[in-house]
Amino acid sequence: MFDSLDDWLIIALVVAVLFYGSSKIPQFAHALGRSLGEFKKGKIEVEREIQAEQAAAAAKAATSATPTGSR
Repeated sequence: MFDSLDDWLIIALVVAVLFYGSSKIPQFAHALGRSLGEFKKGKIEVEREIQAEQAAAAAKAATSATPTGSR
């Protein structure tokens, strides 16, 4: 009966309208959109920090791998 994700989304939408009323749904959608936006910003920030740490570690490894004074 409910084989696809679309069926479940329609059921969830109908239940949400029944519980919260049609006037609250846009408010929830707006809050959800803002939350997802904040999550994406945080994800990008963490990815940048990881890349910066990897670049610093690679630079440190490159400087320590070169001989400083060979005779």
